[in-house]
Amino acid sequence: MNIVIVGGNERMVCQYSDICKNYGCKAKIFVKENGMKGKLGCPDLLVLFTSTVSHAMVNGVVKEAKRNNIPIARVRSSSATALDQTLLAFRKTQGLAG
Repeated sequence: MNIVIVGGNERMVCQYSDICKNYGCKAKIFVKENGMKGKLGCPDLLVLFTSTVSHAMVNGVVKEAKRNNIPIARVRSSSATALDQTLLAFRKTQGLAG
């Protein structure tokens, strides 16, 4: 399963990656807007940490995700626990074990 994470804290990138690995996911993590355009690909889930990104960035990412039919999980907190709970909930909706 492929995950794209947009937003969050730069210091948490390694933790985000480790959490995704625990769920058997490959993750692309973009904490800054620079260099992100056209690199989303077609992941199974887009996690959008809304408290740490600009409205312009949110609008651009959501537009691209809708164009490619990518499910979006909007998460207000950018904590490790929030990501863990989001991935667990997504796996349950997909019928996969936690």
